[in-house]
Amino acid sequence: MGPLTGVRIVEMSNIGPAPFCAMLLADLGAEVVSVQRLAAGDLGFAIDPRFDFLNRSKRAVGVDLKAPEGVALVLDLIAGADLLIEGYRPGVMERLGLGPDVCHAANPKLVYGRMTGWGQEGPMASMAGHDINYIAMTGALAAIGPKDAAPAIPLNLVGDFGGGSLYLAMGLLAALTEARTSGRGQVVDAAMVDGVASLMAMHMGYRQADFWSLERGTNAVDGGAPWYTTYATKDGRWMAVGAVEKRFYTEMIALLGLDMATLPGQNDRKRWDELRAILAARFAERTRDEWEAVFAGTDACVSPVLDMDEAPRHPSATARKTYLDSDGVIEPAPAPRFSRTQGAVQGPPPDAKATTVATLSDWGIAGDRIERLRGAGLIAGAG
Repeated sequence: MGPLTGVRIVEMSNIGPAPFCAMLLADLGAEVVSVQRLAAGDLGFAIDPRFDFLNRSKRAVGVDLKAPEGVALVLDLIAGADLLIEGYRPGVMERLGLGPDVCHAANPKLVYGRMTGWGQEGPMASMAGHDINYIAMTGALAAIGPKDAAPAIPLNLVGDFGGGSLYLAMGLLAALTEARTSGRGQVVDAAMVDGVASLMAMHMGYRQADFWSLERGTNAVDGGAPWYTTYATKDGRWMAVGAVEKRFYTEMIALLGLDMATLPGQNDRKRWDELRAILAARFAERTRDEWEAVFAGTDACVSPVLDMDEAPRHPSATARKTYLDSDGVIEPAPAPRFSRTQGAVQGPPPDAKATTVATLSDWGIAGDRIERLRGAGLIAGAG
């Protein structure tokens, strides 16, 4: 019984950030129906469906959105929903006949969430793009990476999931709260460029205060500082150092077995390269696991760099139950956590062929209509 129990969401199936946003809300108890297109009768996945975690906790219906009857069916689902999530380019939903005006006429309280890279309007609104393009246009990509090297690509976490999914989730919940007071829905325009720009607030302030250099790898938290970076260990693995505050830095130096009096000053930028070389040489003397044992239980802010296979097995993760093991399938647990109404994975990624009929019935679609649509091949499971 998560905190969003009772909230109904229609998600227009897509890839990446929109489904991730819906997954987050579903993990917290919302009932999410993923509307999947019929494509040559094939509702398969590019990967084994067991690992399609962005679609977990949901139900799925396969609908022919090229047919007026299919669009009318989806509109009836939307009429019974609290939230709608769509991640198409601007104008696609309108061309389908499911734009905000149509949906709000059917459901005035609907919160209509729109996920795009560039936003619903503007000179780039109709252009294709991916995470790397959105973070490139917001100053984020230029700020990430080592000195005198190309910008580093932070997976697709910053644009897609940080500036996109999380901001859409926040906007949807804020608008839902308001709608329950006003009785009126609205459109939430979640553009990844807007979200990433918001994420850059601290750094933009630092830049204008002349506290941040545009040269990558020369600042406090971009890997430039020798006390906020990574170091290779004897076995070719890595340790992450985040000893920013003086007391944490002092503890790190002591645990490394170095003498503070013989080292360049922590904040002497002109000697950062010298200090980095000293720390690098020291970390290279032991293996990652040996250094982890040295720093375990301390406030030195030094941690092992774990890969995706190692992270779920770490004692900290197992103690927190940060990951779930479902018949050998390892996946992140729902987050954040709640003291009374904890969220939970509601089920594995659904197969629309198996769930369409029951889902439509549960959402109030008449049985004879379902059978008629099935017979016409307009929904999954027909024939």
